[in-house]
Amino acid sequence: MNSNTLVIENKKISISTLTLLIGIAVAAPLLIHQQLITGSIINAELILGASILGVSDGLLIGLIPSTIALAVGILSPALAPMIPFIILSNAILVLVFSYLSKINYWLGAIAASICKFAFLYATSSVVINLLQNRQLTPAVRQTMNLIQLFTALMGSLLAFGAIKIISKLKTK
Repeated sequence: MNSNTLVIENKKISISTLTLLIGIAVAAPLLIHQQLITGSIINAELILGASILGVSDGLLIGLIPSTIALAVGILSPALAPMIPFIILSNAILVLVFSYLSKINYWLGAIAASICKFAFLYATSSVVINLLQNRQLTPAVRQTMNLIQLFTALMGSLLAFGAIKIISKLKTK
């Protein structure tokens, strides 16, 4: 196989992998209406994207799920003001994980999960104070609490398992 053919094959694999990861990140909230499960799956997709494809693809994956969930009515309209912050928190997860996982996977995963949670918790407090409709406050507070830390950590664990399986398949 010549080098041009190898480059094209690698591009095809990368595009296919990105499409699969985005597909799962979009399908999860459409099919499963349980924040613990969908959040864990989406966070796993973010970590997998960053690990397998790189930072830019991990960031791309982070743009899509909450936007789609809001557009199709899965995410409560009360959370619409949080969408930019959710997207930024996904970027924080990808960036912190990508940087620190070079030292150690779990250092990157745990630090990224804590940073994502802290950012969402802090920004949700600001958004709650700005909401005109105080009836929306409990929905925002419930969705942006410690569950965010738990789903980020669970996503890291799922991604770790997937990475181990993929690496075993590659060696066969």
